[in-house]
Amino acid sequence: MTSLFDDDEVSRLRVALGRISRQVDRQTSGGELTKTQFSILTTAVRRGPIRASEMAEIETLNPTMLSRMIGKMESAGLLVRSAHPDDGRAVVVAATAEGIALHTRLRDKRSRLFAEYLTRLPETKTQDLLDALPALEALADQMCQARVTGRS
Repeated sequence: MTSLFDDDEVSRLRVALGRISRQVDRQTSGGELTKTQFSILTTAVRRGPIRASEMAEIETLNPTMLSRMIGKMESAGLLVRSAHPDDGRAVVVAATAEGIALHTRLRDKRSRLFAEYLTRLPETKTQDLLDALPALEALADQMCQARVTGRS
């Protein structure tokens, strides 16, 4: 299968998406959580109680690093660890009420910032983005699935 994009266009798309992501992170972090911590909290909120080993795969972190991050977030009252009900050797991670509240606040802050910038675009550019949304979602899904299954 050949791509409709040439190398320059692929690079431009990757750079544009990266710049957008970094700007949203920078303008909304407020020093509350690092990008990795926000991602870990997001996974805990979205997935509900989740095995630490599964979270390590999703977050592409080694188990030792993840355990340290979870420990810091647990000390801050954002996450809680417990033994898996069916396998006492496995650790389950869940967001606390405080963690869910912080996640919701940061997610909403990020969405408001993004929406603010979208309203500044001309209507034709906004429509272009809406038209591209299904393709971008498919690309994100494909990349996430490949990461989980180990296929590039």
